[in-house]
Amino acid sequence: MNLKDILTPQEFDDLVRPDDVRGWWLVACNYAITAGIFAVMAVWPNPLTIVIGTILLGGRQLGFGVLVHECGHGTLFKSKQTNEFVGEWLAAAPTFNNMKSYARGHLAHHRLAGTKDDPDLPNYQDYPITPDRLKRKLWRDVTGQTGWKQTQNIFRGLMNLSRIKPEQRLALVRGLVYNVAMLALFVAIGAPWLYLLWWVAMLTSNRIVSRLRQVAEHAAVPDLYDLDPRLNTRTIAANWFDRLVFCPLGVSYHLEHHMNARIPIYKLPKLHALLMDKGFYDDVDFPPSYFTMLREVTAPA
Repeated sequence: MNLKDILTPQEFDDLVRPDDVRGWWLVACNYAITAGIFAVMAVWPNPLTIVIGTILLGGRQLGFGVLVHECGHGTLFKSKQTNEFVGEWLAAAPTFNNMKSYARGHLAHHRLAGTKDDPDLPNYQDYPITPDRLKRKLWRDVTGQTGWKQTQNIFRGLMNLSRIKPEQRLALVRGLVYNVAMLALFVAIGAPWLYLLWWVAMLTSNRIVSRLRQVAEHAAVPDLYDLDPRLNTRTIAANWFDRLVFCPLGVSYHLEHHMNARIPIYKLPKLHALLMDKGFYDDVDFPPSYFTMLREVTAPA
C-alpha cells in the first residue's frame, strides 16, 4: 500500500521530512520525565512514591527504546550521524540496548508483517488468549521472571567482552559507561539506591509495558495474515494516562508507522488525522485506551 496514492505530493513530502527540533524535543522530554521521577523519589522517599516511580520508570525505559527504534529507522533527525549518536549513546546505552542489532530485526518485521514469516509473530500470534493466561504472563513480568530471563545475556556479555562480536561488545561498553556514570551521579547526590530502582524497573515494570506494547500493536487484529496494515496492525487513541505509563512519545500510532516507516514518530498523529479526513479509516476501529484494548485481546476459555 503506497501512501503516495492517498496523500498529495506536498502532504507526503512534509510527512517524511525529519525535523531536528522536534527530534531533540522528544529526547529532552524522555530525559526530563525520567529525571523528574527520580527527583520525586529522592525528595520524598516513601513506599508510595517508590512503587509509582518504579512503574513510571518502566515506561520511560520503553521511551528510550522508542528513541532507539526511531534512530534505527533513521527518522528522528535529518543526519545519519545524529541518529547514530543519539540512538547508540543517549537512547540505547541506558538499557544496554544494541541499536544496530535491533534495527536489523525490526526492518525484517516491516518487510514481513502480514505474513507467516514475520519474525515478531511469537509475541502476538496466539491472541486472543484467556484472561487467566494473560494474568499469568503479567505475573511473570511483575515478579521479574521474564526480565531476568531476557537480561541474562547482558551480564554474560559483560563477563565475556573479549569473546563476543565487536558490535555487541561496543554496545555493552557504551551501556557500561552510561550506567557507571548514572550510578556515580546517584552516589554524588547521596541516593545510590535510585540506581537499584532503575534495575528493578528494568526487570519488572518495563517488561509489562513492553509486552502490552507488542500486544497493542498486532495481537487479535482483524487479520494478522493480511498485507493491509489496517487489518494486521492497531493504533490506539491513547489518553494521557496511557501516554504516561504504557505508550511514551506517541508510540501508540503503530498502524500509521506501518503505512510508511520513513515518517518520524512525531508526525504520525498528523498522518492519522489526514487519513481520517480522507475516509481511509472509515471501517477501522481504534480502541480509546489500553484497557479497552486488553478486553479485545482476551477471550473466555
